[in-house]
Amino acid sequence: MKNLLIEKPEASEFAEYYGAYISLVDGDVINALKKQIEETQNLIAKIPQEKATYSYAEGKWSIAELVGHIIDTERVMAYRALRFARNDATPLEGFEQDDYVANADFNSCRLSDLSEEFGLLRASNILMFRHLTEEAWLRTGIASNNPASVRALAYIIAGHEIHHINILKERYLP
Repeated sequence: MKNLLIEKPEASEFAEYYGAYISLVDGDVINALKKQIEETQNLIAKIPQEKATYSYAEGKWSIAELVGHIIDTERVMAYRALRFARNDATPLEGFEQDDYVANADFNSCRLSDLSEEFGLLRASNILMFRHLTEEAWLRTGIASNNPASVRALAYIIAGHEIHHINILKERYLP
């Protein structure tokens, strides 16, 4: 059987703006997702709780909000992947990331709790992805008025996390 987990999705399988995220993922997406759990949790563990509400500029998310955004986005993308993998062709609406963050109160959360939530969510999603058939990986649907394949959504989850962890390292943690 052809190993679709290693192959990146074709450009026709996702909205153009997700290409930047997908390009950040090297190799097998499942291995990338697994590796990110420990790396991200180790990084978060090094951040003192007192810095959780720190933002590098006016109007930018705090560290806690950035981590919460990673979690929210993974939930949304994994839900899309589940729906499409199960051959549900119902078009899915988009989500407004700034509204999600504004209504989540991540700044009142302990970073250790957000880290644990991230790890549990990611582990659950890895299990979901690992149990998909070859056919399910290639299924597509419509999300935010754009096509999306299940494998593209897995790569988007991994690449989105890389993107925001890079921002965290570069702008929040000098």
